[in-house]
Amino acid sequence: MLPFQIAFRFLVRSKLQSALIILGIGVGIGTQVFVGSLIASLQASLIDTTVGASAHVTLEPADGERIAYTDALAARLENDAAIVAIAPQQRVSVLATRGDRSDPVVARLMETEARDGIYGLDERIVAGNGDPGAGEILIGLDYADDAGVAVGDEITLFVDSGQQARTVVSGIFDLGVAAVNAGTLFAGPELLDAPTDAFDAIELQVADVFASDLVAERLADLEGIQPIDWQEQNRELLTGLQSQSVSSIMIQVFVVIAVGLGIASTLAIAAVQKTRQIGILKALGLSDRRSGTVFLWQAVLLGVLGTALGLAVGWGLIAAFDVAASGSEALFPVEVDPLFAAMSAGIGIGIALLSSLIPYRSTSRLNPIEVIQRG
Repeated sequence: MLPFQIAFRFLVRSKLQSALIILGIGVGIGTQVFVGSLIASLQASLIDTTVGASAHVTLEPADGERIAYTDALAARLENDAAIVAIAPQQRVSVLATRGDRSDPVVARLMETEARDGIYGLDERIVAGNGDPGAGEILIGLDYADDAGVAVGDEITLFVDSGQQARTVVSGIFDLGVAAVNAGTLFAGPELLDAPTDAFDAIELQVADVFASDLVAERLADLEGIQPIDWQEQNRELLTGLQSQSVSSIMIQVFVVIAVGLGIASTLAIAAVQKTRQIGILKALGLSDRRSGTVFLWQAVLLGVLGTALGLAVGWGLIAAFDVAASGSEALFPVEVDPLFAAMSAGIGIGIALLSSLIPYRSTSRLNPIEVIQRG
């Protein structure tokens, strides 16, 4: 194709100019990929840390009594496609006593499978066994360190009703939240003879944490039950996440604008520089459309090469960040969403094509006679 060959020759003859354009596109797209992936991973890390190991919607009794876990209620929750985990539980305030030390804690009594569906304790056990048997409990890391308790130690639990239970620590967990690690223990429902058909609360996790309000709305018609949405209780966190998203979008928009202006101005200058050559080619029979297509092909070549460089730069920055994060607990790994990378690549090529419209129009309207006369 003649326009492609001419475009390629123009780029090759202006090596420095072409290299600078490709570098500019690469830096822009690389920045977009890195910043977008960084903020998306930061949000995912924050969400996992704050609500990843907790309930997104909690059903509590509106009248202070326990929630009757009927077959109808169970079926409704299980048939809701948005709900991915259900954990009916008893919450019992107990006094954990060992030797001369007594600590008030909350015992959450539930089945192991339901518990792990919400809290993922099977992956957060730092010592011992995550599946407590009869008479066994799981305690938090902060409580264990503060009270000097280890796996295998005995703890006696005293309930307000006068009931008591001698237990053995089967495992120590770390949920990353000091309040939970210090003031919560987990055990099976049989520990304190808790009922299995009525519960103090039913915790739910949903597939999309930001759709928890919709799930809570759907469950608002349950009689005697009050749905509590985590978003209602974490307004400041939501504001922070939304601010991060807005800042990420603004940064990417300005990067795109800067890259687009750079390409457009460079191609416009190139069109002026190549006016005489284009005029001669048109005088030899090159049509208006094909003469404009020369700069369209230039934009395609620059966009593809610049975008490829940009993706490599973005992945390189992410790889360097991940290497730094692997040795620091304060950092988090950055993951690239393939769809986001493809979108960034499309944007890079797209702005290059849009930037070619100015030289396309100017060269297609060029009068070869006037160019030749002006020399």
